[in-house]
Amino acid sequence: MKLSKPLNKYFDHTLLKPEATCEQIDRLCAEAKQYDFYSVCVNTCYVARCTDNLRGTDVKVAAVVGFPLGACTTATKAFETEEACKDGAGEIDTVLNVGAFKDGRYDYIRDDIYAVVEAAAKYNAIVKVILETCLLTSEEIEEACRLSKEAGAHFVKTSTGFNSGGATAEDVALMKKTVGDALQVKASGGIRDCDTALAMIEAGADRIGASASVNIMEVYNNVR
Repeated sequence: MKLSKPLNKYFDHTLLKPEATCEQIDRLCAEAKQYDFYSVCVNTCYVARCTDNLRGTDVKVAAVVGFPLGACTTATKAFETEEACKDGAGEIDTVLNVGAFKDGRYDYIRDDIYAVVEAAAKYNAIVKVILETCLLTSEEIEEACRLSKEAGAHFVKTSTGFNSGGATAEDVALMKKTVGDALQVKASGGIRDCDTALAMIEAGADRIGASASVNIMEVYNNVR
């Protein structure tokens, strides 16, 4: 399979576990520098530390907002976005309010995403919307993609990695078919080996969120 960019540049090298320590965050940044990953993806309390660690490199900092449930208020998500961007985040991964979505409160969902987009735009940061696809039907995935597009998001993303399932190639392909070239697609959740990562890219993923990025790259570099 021909990649549109080097494999390392697909990766948001991720550490979102609640027990993550400063030492582990520093190691995440060191690995991201060593492998020249696209970004690190962390909880907002670690954004400033990552910004300091990665200063002078091409590696960006992404932060999760409303994570992992997406069920906080819109104002909370917007505030968290601003705080993360002030600390140096260039990308925001915000979680869809799945309950509100299931209720059919589409105006609320659109406004909820837009508030994050608007806050991020002040800092020229891009926004990814985490759909939590394992909780949605195919029709709901399509609708969530459309709402994300209408709200001005830049990406739709499969999963938090904290629910009953992660990314599947089928969901990635459906998301890509729905958004076309208007938005990009990030696959995340359960991507732990090279074959799975490549399958996601083949299905249409523009970005991969993984904590196993180093192992994936080691395997990829050894088999090329």
